[in-house]
Amino acid sequence: MGQTLTGLLTSVRAIAGRPGTQTRARPGDGPDPGLLAALRHCGDHLAALAASGPLTDARRTRLIASIGALTTACSTPGADAFDALLRTGQQALDSGGDAGARLALALADEATALRARSKGAWRLRGNALDALGRSEEAITAYERHLALQQNAAAARDIERRIATLRAAGDRIDEALALVADGNGGADGAGAGAGRLSRRLPAAEARVAFTELVRLRTTERGAADPAVRRLAALYAEHRRLSDRDLMADPLLGGAEPIGVPGLRRFLAGRTVCLVADTPHTAEQEQRPGSSLAALIEGYDLVVRCDAVRHAAPTARTDLHAVTLRGDSPWKGPRWDRRATARLVFGDPLPHWRLALRSRLVPGAQDRIGDATLRRPLHDPALLAEAADADGPASTAYTVLRLLDFLGTPARVDLIGFEGPAALPPREREWIGARTGTTDDTAVRITLR
Repeated sequence: MGQTLTGLLTSVRAIAGRPGTQTRARPGDGPDPGLLAALRHCGDHLAALAASGPLTDARRTRLIASIGALTTACSTPGADAFDALLRTGQQALDSGGDAGARLALALADEATALRARSKGAWRLRGNALDALGRSEEAITAYERHLALQQNAAAARDIERRIATLRAAGDRIDEALALVADGNGGADGAGAGAGRLSRRLPAAEARVAFTELVRLRTTERGAADPAVRRLAALYAEHRRLSDRDLMADPLLGGAEPIGVPGLRRFLAGRTVCLVADTPHTAEQEQRPGSSLAALIEGYDLVVRCDAVRHAAPTARTDLHAVTLRGDSPWKGPRWDRRATARLVFGDPLPHWRLALRSRLVPGAQDRIGDATLRRPLHDPALLAEAADADGPASTAYTVLRLLDFLGTPARVDLIGFEGPAALPPREREWIGARTGTTDDTAVRITLR
């Protein structure tokens, strides 16, 4: 890939020039100056990728291929490279990170300058600004897209996103008004409010909002009614930052639940997490089996990932799955019946797409929302640094989440020995919290 990347960068520079090159007038049938500018942006991004070392991310590989297609279109006389430009912008956005979003925005700017009435270009610009946390600018771009969009069904997602961004901004405005009414901005919280604005990039607004709540709580105490309202506004703002205002109609009637809803779902109940092994499955299905009776005695039965051995009718109250790979939305659909389903995964666009692609209507009554998609690393939950060895096992993620929530009456592991044993680091955490272990070494009691 190194030679391919270097060769592509050379081709891009040959056609569009190097950074700082003046935009040339269009010579005959040569590329439009806007396309040349877009190619220069791509060249800058390719140079940064080349300097970052070997490429192992399939999303970046797809972006490089898309830049190659755009380069070919720009160098082919008479070819219309506009669609290739939009595809490259979308691939840049899909590649993730601020650098990808900035490239997508730069390409969207050139696309809207080339064709001001392209709804695809305005949507790309809105999506890129949204990814960068520039909500007010994203709303403006989304509204330009809607003004050109004639398909009412296709417009619904954008309308919902605009409503969400506005609602998040409204929470900030109400919080600022609340602080201003309380003290006129004269104390520490008032100074903190001066740093908060709905026009701040989302990450900066989140930090400023957090600081404002901290200062106000320190000054007046958590029991103060205005502080309680401020904390509620902060919580609503965080939720709106992670998910759309309205439930996705493709969830098939399932009720989205967040941390408070899951805490209530688990409260006071006994929970067992059952390993999916041939031995456990065989014992669970055997009539009169002591293991089957044991499992049936719990209030909630939890199973993880693709359940290959347990019978399709085996009781599952909570199913948890971790998204893995570059295209997690392409996996088998989650058709095992469960009262609630939790899907762990990152980044957020991949998580959303996986839900839309793999959930089966009617297969679950509740589905964990975006606030539960990364419990180990979410600053509002466990806030752990990402493990260089890759995502944790789903069983471990569930156990850590249940331990953090603290509402189950009891949590047991059943069958996690032999082939179902967890990695050493995860076993160490469990061992430090194990209350009792059965003589059969089948059940481990954590709570």
